[in-house]
Amino acid sequence: MPAPDSDFRRRVADSFARQGAMAHLGAELTLVEPGAVDIRLPFRPEVAQQHGFFHGGVVATIGDSAGGYAGYSLMPAGSSVLTVEYKINMVAPAKGEALVARGKVVKAGRTLTVCTVEVFALD
Repeated sequence: MPAPDSDFRRRVADSFARQGAMAHLGAELTLVEPGAVDIRLPFRPEVAQQHGFFHGGVVATIGDSAGGYAGYSLMPAGSSVLTVEYKINMVAPAKGEALVARGKVVKAGRTLTVCTVEVFALD
């Protein structure tokens, strides 16, 4: 998928850097390609729930951002992005040294972009 804005990597990185939630969690962008974004979050007690797994809300939060930025990477310069809906299915506890959220564009539309996101733990 070609990006309509040749400066999409800088635009995505600049927007990500303005997200207080991502900074607060300690998340970082590790991949920015046209229609694909990876976000990595190292484990630490502040992002865990009572059993020592990554908290489900944290899993969902970095997933939301990975999908949003995957879509944003294919938008023209001057655009902005907001999530309008998402669904999450958790199939196993997230336990490991880090989480990776991998967002990919399924269909880039004129007003809505559909993405899929997988969040997995690295152990």
